[in-house]
Amino acid sequence: MTNLRQDAWTKDEDAILAEVTLRHIREGSTQLVAFEEVGEKLTRTPAACGFRWNSLIRKQYDKAIAEAKKVRKERNKRKVKQHLSTIEESVAAHHSHSNNSNPNEKPLTLNEIILFLQQLQIEEPSAKNLEAENSALLSKLQQLKKENGNLKSKLSKVNKEYETVNRDYKEVLQIMDRARKLVEVPVRN
Repeated sequence: MTNLRQDAWTKDEDAILAEVTLRHIREGSTQLVAFEEVGEKLTRTPAACGFRWNSLIRKQYDKAIAEAKKVRKERNKRKVKQHLSTIEESVAAHHSHSNNSNPNEKPLTLNEIILFLQQLQIEEPSAKNLEAENSALLSKLQQLKKENGNLKSKLSKVNKEYETVNRDYKEVLQIMDRARKLVEVPVRN
């Protein structure tokens, strides 16, 4: 296994991260998959890529993200239309062959089928995106918890050092005060 990098990000790496993430958004993939791809290319963890994207790079690409989402939406509309035409053909073929169906059974209308399929198309990517986003957020949470633990440890160490220095300072003041009192000579008349 290759060692994962922890050095600073370069402009080229930021550009790769943005390019791959935007491509995945356009194609209807998840950002998590994009972060995994970028991580492999740059020998970084997907979590590091996700953190970099969400904390810095994403803000610089608002217009490009909106455009990528627009492209994805248009692409999905074309897919729905293609699926619907295929289903219409299938329903028409089935309808012409179903002369012996139950006369009391009400057949589904084409509009009902279309609405059902459109709703299914809308819900499925949304659920996958939520799962991917949840996974990325959990990863980020773990990273932030670790960082928080490190910072608490450093703070505790600094507090202990402060207490030691403060104690030493007070002792030095006491010694200086005693020395001053020893040096003072009482004034005699």
